[in-house]
Amino acid sequence: MWLRAVNLRKVAHDLQRRHAAADVAIVRRALGIRSFRPLVAAYTLNELGDWLATIALAVLVFDHTGDALATTALFISTKFLPSLLVPALAARIERISVGRALGALYAAEALTFMALALSATMFSLVVVCLLAFADGTLAATGRAVTRAATVALLEPAGLLREGNAALNVGFSSMNIAGPAAAGVLVAAGGSSLSLALAAGLFLALAALLLATRGLPRGSTDEAPWRTRLRDGAAYVWRHPVARPLIAVQAGLLVLFTIVVPIEVVYAKDTLAVGDGGFALLVTAWGVGLVAGSLVFARLGRRSLAGVVGLSTLAIGGAYLAMSAAPSLTVACLAAVIGGTGNGVQWVAAVTALQEAVDASMQARVAGFWEAIATAMPGIGFVIGGTLTAAVSPRAAFAVSGAGIVLVVGAGALAWRLRSRSLVARRA
Repeated sequence: MWLRAVNLRKVAHDLQRRHAAADVAIVRRALGIRSFRPLVAAYTLNELGDWLATIALAVLVFDHTGDALATTALFISTKFLPSLLVPALAARIERISVGRALGALYAAEALTFMALALSATMFSLVVVCLLAFADGTLAATGRAVTRAATVALLEPAGLLREGNAALNVGFSSMNIAGPAAAGVLVAAGGSSLSLALAAGLFLALAALLLATRGLPRGSTDEAPWRTRLRDGAAYVWRHPVARPLIAVQAGLLVLFTIVVPIEVVYAKDTLAVGDGGFALLVTAWGVGLVAGSLVFARLGRRSLAGVVGLSTLAIGGAYLAMSAAPSLTVACLAAVIGGTGNGVQWVAAVTALQEAVDASMQARVAGFWEAIATAMPGIGFVIGGTLTAAVSPRAAFAVSGAGIVLVVGAGALAWRLRSRSLVARRA
């Protein structure tokens, strides 16, 4: 029996090593395109810089004001208001070559972070919120430009899914490493140090993108940017895939983020596990997120409609399990499942949108996508806080999970009816 157990562990280890090697090989296909590598590096380190700034600013504002409303104003400035400008800015700069556009955006972010670092010694809530708004707008626009450039570089080679997998692995890894690094830096050197390091990071990214050759040259559409913005909105509205996908994802983002601001209450009050338990719960979700990014890398040419549906259902099921979890162990297991679904769902939805949209509209549609990604979590946070205050954290998880399952069910029904209608038309 002992020998059999040893052999089984050896087989499991060998299989795990082979799967990891296969994941690396899949991602390497996209990284074989030289000009794509700087985009992956910039997208990954952009997420690290975002975490450095987010945690440093939250600590800075709370330390100077001690007011929850002040931190709420910071969040609105950074994560909600930028959604109003991102589509317009994306349409305005889409004619600029990608290297120059991203270089300028990252350089502007570096200057913003320098100003924020200085504001730590001469604190003004209004100034901090204005600078945070500027940074949030620049960051979301940079993500839109990167996504559009990824399509232009990789779709002709048939490597779009592999490229998105590479971006997703970097993004997911920074969602674990970023908060930890930011926490250590802020604790050791204060908010000013963290913000100054973020400024230096973005200056390096600007130099990297400006020096990169072979990036897309930008749109050749000569129309004024306002006309291009209106054309982009009209295109999304008429498109049979883009409009429902963006609309449904907007609703799902609200449901996904209902639980985010109340996880600490759920861990410390509902499960009574303290700060260490809360850290374990967040880590479990992060582990699932990285696992999900690797799962997506191995999906190959599978139907993205099914992938989006199943991964979304995994998140909803995890929330329902967490709403009823009797212990931290059960909650963490559910969080791993939910995080895995999260790691697949977002990138699968992005890829489905990119594959359906014309090349000339990629930047404009990506701008609208980033706008909903920026705006919708704010609504979810408000709903989650209200539900928790009125009922309980478990109720917030239950409402979120049930809503997600209902959306998946309605989407599956609509997809089936649409498929039948297409078959009937062909007949």
